[in-house]
Amino acid sequence: MRTSFTIPTRGPACHDFTAEVAAWLRGIGARDGVVTLFVRHTSCSLLVQENADPDVQRDLLAWLDRIAPPADHPSMRYLTHRAEGPDDMPAHLKAAILPVSLQIPVVRGRMELGTWQGIYLVEHRAQPHRREVAAQFQAA
Repeated sequence: MRTSFTIPTRGPACHDFTAEVAAWLRGIGARDGVVTLFVRHTSCSLLVQENADPDVQRDLLAWLDRIAPPADHPSMRYLTHRAEGPDDMPAHLKAAILPVSLQIPVVRGRMELGTWQGIYLVEHRAQPHRREVAAQFQAA
């Protein structure tokens, strides 16, 4: 079983799409297996992260900005890929250290996420985008 999720973004943020994945899996029925998610872009990421306190997402984005600030920051003058703006190459760097795919066990049609875990698309670019996440369920 396959599908895709389209997630509109408006700048750097963590977009929780756990409910959309859970709803799709409910449509598959009470089966066991694994769901694989794969983002089809090179300047955003996927992440399983805490969903209870929004400070976690804010701190994560702040940390990413510290390790990969915009290309016009003095510490990033070594970057040569700047064709799409000062946020482009730093977005690729952030996507290189965070996952672009996830695998989550599914038992009786429900993901085995922990109590405080959610599935996020992490947008690294400043401009709005429509991100596509491919999903596949493989029965056990």
